[in-house]
Amino acid sequence: MLASPSRPTRVSHEARVHGSRRHPTRGRRARIGSALRARVRHDGRSVNRLESLPLLVELDPPELLVYDAPEPCPYLEGRVARMPLRLPVRELEPRELDARLARGDRRHGALFYRPSCPSCRACEAIRLSASYTPTRTQARVLRRGRRELRVEIGPPTVSEERLRLYDAHRFGRGLAKEVSTPIDAESYQRFLVDRACDSFELRYYLGERLVGVAVTDRGASSLSAVYCYYDPSLARLSLGTYSILEQLELCRREGLEHLYLGLYISGCDAMAYKARFLPHERLVGGRWTAFERGTTSPSDENDAG
Repeated sequence: MLASPSRPTRVSHEARVHGSRRHPTRGRRARIGSALRARVRHDGRSVNRLESLPLLVELDPPELLVYDAPEPCPYLEGRVARMPLRLPVRELEPRELDARLARGDRRHGALFYRPSCPSCRACEAIRLSASYTPTRTQARVLRRGRRELRVEIGPPTVSEERLRLYDAHRFGRGLAKEVSTPIDAESYQRFLVDRACDSFELRYYLGERLVGVAVTDRGASSLSAVYCYYDPSLARLSLGTYSILEQLELCRREGLEHLYLGLYISGCDAMAYKARFLPHERLVGGRWTAFERGTTSPSDENDAG
């Protein structure tokens, strides 16, 4: 099920300049720099140059390795991370997205990445079966949400309303770094609207007010929860948990097998809520490993998106 390791090869100057059917169009290549700049602004990275990159990664379809350098870990203080960024040469088909999710890839705008840290294996991809049965507490969250909220599905988009809600979530839940500034429309576009696969957003409304957004990717047999943000003042609705339960219901309605929740990171409070969904599978040492109910899991205090 897991894809075999792929070997990057250097892209020739001619291919980078002129392109071909196997390489990105000029417009797609031109977006590499802006996508990286958006990630720099969003994550606080200090990326100033691509040096000898890009390299060609021989996947299906091929991808360009556009950034690969050690950096301070965005999840665990004091650790060094390495998260190479890859740009597919074209938009992925659903089955191709499934293959990347199964090997632990995550998406950031038009880019994919997978932690490849030199001395740490704390990041583990996590997924739920579409047949997941909610706990009694989760079932109450679902019932309450369905009584009070309205759900709409549409293409990801950027708006002033979304920018305000995104920042309210980020700053209100302590997810922003000290140096963080409010997100702007370009950064939001590059992070959550630009895409490399079929993507949509779930919109949660309380009355006429947008109170949550969950950007979601669709594969042939799975959904992937890319990012969820919501009004932090509505803790009583447990919107992070509610969103996962709605995504699971969508998996069941569409006959899909899995919902990917991104990364579970032991020791990172912002990611702890994912481990409360038991049973689940985590990608440990290259193998999907089952964790059943009764497994020790973090407290229910953090319900981040």
